[in-house]
Amino acid sequence: MPAIEKPQSPLSAWLRIIYSSPWLAVLPALLLLAAVLGWPLLTLLIRSFAEPHWGLQNYQWFFNAKVNLAVLSRTFSISAWVALICVLAAYPYAWMMTAVSSRMRLVLILCVLIPFWVSGVVRTLAWVILLQDSGVINSLLRASGFASIKLIRTQLGVVIGMAQILLPFMILPLYSVMRGIDLRLVQAARSLGAPPWKAFLQVYLPLSLPGVYAGVILVFILSLGFYITPALLGGPRSTMLSTLIQTQVLSLLNWGRGGAMGAVLLVATFILLALVAPLMRQRHKQVARD
Repeated sequence: MPAIEKPQSPLSAWLRIIYSSPWLAVLPALLLLAAVLGWPLLTLLIRSFAEPHWGLQNYQWFFNAKVNLAVLSRTFSISAWVALICVLAAYPYAWMMTAVSSRMRLVLILCVLIPFWVSGVVRTLAWVILLQDSGVINSLLRASGFASIKLIRTQLGVVIGMAQILLPFMILPLYSVMRGIDLRLVQAARSLGAPPWKAFLQVYLPLSLPGVYAGVILVFILSLGFYITPALLGGPRSTMLSTLIQTQVLSLLNWGRGGAMGAVLLVATFILLALVAPLMRQRHKQVARD
């Protein structure tokens, strides 16, 4: 007597379809991404060519104005400085997270996650209080016998504020890579006569470079679009491109020029990533061979 097959539930049938076609599992996410990001971006790109009339006049205006090119260069420069400071500050912290006990590691992870519970505007306003001429930092410098430093309304203040906000985005990728590094490799290098600094530079650092690359790319791209922090901590000489875009779109209602600025920033970012990505892949393959 042939066995009677049990009817499949709708959920089992749906899971079977997804298993046979994995791309269906990401289809809802792709549709949502296209709706909330792709369509607005496409609309802004079209308006950069269509307003006030069809043509390249908005892009010609952008590249003919020296101030726009200076602000674009400053935007990339500030983002690069922020990424560098985050690497220098996050690397020892992430290493410490892998070296301490599990209870202390939980405390360190909590210290990384707590800033996500506070609004970026609130943290930036806190930096306004700390960096102003009569703030805590300059008061401590004067009390220690040093001259006060101009921090507020400067590019240095913008870099400090942005680095503090984006530091968790550097720590987490570094920690995720560092916790997978076998420390016995460093001990083996030490046992073969390598001093601590050489074992670190030739063994541990190359193995942690994927985390460095991921963190740098993440922090750099996020820095390019910062608006609140440069607006509150910076001045005219530290204006970033997001501020000019806000002025064109919301103050002057010139969507064409604002869209052209956004498109230039997006294309410049893609070009920079396209140039850097092969170098990172080549370095990663070299480390893997070694």
